[in-house]
Amino acid sequence: MKFGVTVVPRVADWKLFVDLEAMGYDAAWAADSQMLYSDAYAVLALAAANTSRIRLGTGVSVAGVRLAPVTAHSIATINRLAPGRVFLGIGTGHTAMRVMGKDPVKAAAFREYLRVLRALLHGEEVDYTLPGALDGEKSDIRFLHPDDGFIDVAHPVPIYVAADGPLALKTAGAYGDGRVCSHNQTRARLQKSLEVMREGASAVGRVLPDDFHTAALSYACVLQPGESMTSDRVIDEIGPMAAASLHYWWELYQKDGDTSTVAGRCRNLWDEYLAFTEKMETPPARRYQQVHLGHCAFLPPEERRFITEDLIRATGGLVGTPDEIVAMLREREAMGLGEITLLPAMAEARRNLRDFAEQVIARY
Repeated sequence: MKFGVTVVPRVADWKLFVDLEAMGYDAAWAADSQMLYSDAYAVLALAAANTSRIRLGTGVSVAGVRLAPVTAHSIATINRLAPGRVFLGIGTGHTAMRVMGKDPVKAAAFREYLRVLRALLHGEEVDYTLPGALDGEKSDIRFLHPDDGFIDVAHPVPIYVAADGPLALKTAGAYGDGRVCSHNQTRARLQKSLEVMREGASAVGRVLPDDFHTAALSYACVLQPGESMTSDRVIDEIGPMAAASLHYWWELYQKDGDTSTVAGRCRNLWDEYLAFTEKMETPPARRYQQVHLGHCAFLPPEERRFITEDLIRATGGLVGTPDEIVAMLREREAMGLGEITLLPAMAEARRNLRDFAEQVIARY
């Protein structure tokens, strides 16, 4: 099992990446959400220039806000600073698009995006159509100066695709080097996802490699003696990430009334949260702005009451004693996960992650 951290990137605190390397983490993923945080690539550049071992990448970059050649160019530039230890996490933008009131990128467009992206990151020439171009005309593009120090495509940049639905999973199999999922998933679901990705790989004449990376975004807190899952310190450290599931459920509900992703043990909590959002002062047409306030970074005080033991357990939070957390990790590794990446509250990140490194990773 590899251990990563998803960082809420704040450019003034880029030294967090240096600290994570010192703590012994394997990877640091910079979240990419233009209306919420600092620019992920700017922060990664500072991290790359000031670290030597830790793997660095986006967690995850958003197809809807950058053209595929621009994303390839950006991550290849970071790879020039840290050759061979850079990866690209990429997704359709379930948060970054919705905080602008827009839908994530559609499946077909996302597949085409990854086709172009993968070719460019392998130093190939590829046919490309500018999205939205009225003529729909294809043109051949390639990096013109790959050997002159501007970028690095000689050292592979693995592409890790955020995917849950069948079409996205097939795309991950066709053009990805790994897959990222959120929170806790059952063994059956993980194995089914792997089967679908193998189908996607086969459709383009590819065999899913044995080292295909599997990572899950999660959160953790090592309990101190006498603490419970909902002690104040625990909520301080993991509240924002736990609440993000409520934001996700709310978005799906707003789209078409879908509540299929709401965890069964959280149904009553969901009803309370929905009633809470309906009383928000922000007009319905702009309510997404208030719902996502603090998303994964900090927890608005009025949302604190929604961080319950049921929500933590339903969303796969690694909260418990060191031995309990190690047991949870062993179970997930046996299910086929290769990496857990943790996302704590910004203000408590160093303490939370140091506790995890010293009390969990050290004994894993």
